[in-house]
Amino acid sequence: MEFIAAYNTDVGIRKETNQDSLAIKIINTPSGMAALGIVCDGMGGLSKGELASKEVLIAFIKWFDEVFTKDVLNNNFSFTTLREQWNEIIQTQNKRLGSYGASNNIMLGTTVSAILMFNGEYHIVHVGDSRIYEMTNVVKQLTTDQTFIAREVAMGRMSEEEAKVDPRRSVLLQCVGASQVVEPDFVKGQLSKNAVYMLCSDGFRHQISDEEMIEKIGPIAVSNEDEMKYGCIYLTELVKNRKETDNISVAVIKTI
Repeated sequence: MEFIAAYNTDVGIRKETNQDSLAIKIINTPSGMAALGIVCDGMGGLSKGELASKEVLIAFIKWFDEVFTKDVLNNNFSFTTLREQWNEIIQTQNKRLGSYGASNNIMLGTTVSAILMFNGEYHIVHVGDSRIYEMTNVVKQLTTDQTFIAREVAMGRMSEEEAKVDPRRSVLLQCVGASQVVEPDFVKGQLSKNAVYMLCSDGFRHQISDEEMIEKIGPIAVSNEDEMKYGCIYLTELVKNRKETDNISVAVIKTI
């Protein structure tokens, strides 16, 4: 399976710094192409949210460049090992950022949503409320928000309509760097051919619908990277025009 990809990130209409970090890497391996996508949404005073998101992103990129490629070459890749490696990255970064924050009397942290696409499967690690979707002829959310309102909706104590306007909708249950204990979600599934896998920070998705996403960056709408990039920019500007105040980031990877 092969991949094409594009992304866009924007500071938005209100914030002075962009605390989102994102990356896409696609490589050839002896077992076929592999793609890594990651979005981190940082939080913290001044530029510290940016620091948190970049530190976690860099750790995952280093893993992909050094550990994953070596495991594939040595035929040692497995979901069990991958899960252990990703959990170790998150626990290490949580301790490092927590120690940095304590030493500087600040609180900083970041969400992380990462997807590895390899050998016909996708593997996801997720902390926070950034999201990963699969778009075919429908939109399927592959991650579960780790937020107060998502928990309340799941427990039947709040409706979807109430959740959309609740002032606590941005309250995270955990994030990397600002939580004593972090328990990542891990998801595994089969890749669909001619599908788009989308990662985004929460600022991207608040003001647009699933139908609008499929129309601009769904598999029928995009056949090359230029069209994918255009769709990402179009939707980002649409979100800004609808007065979203957060940073806005989106990354898309299409299977071909």
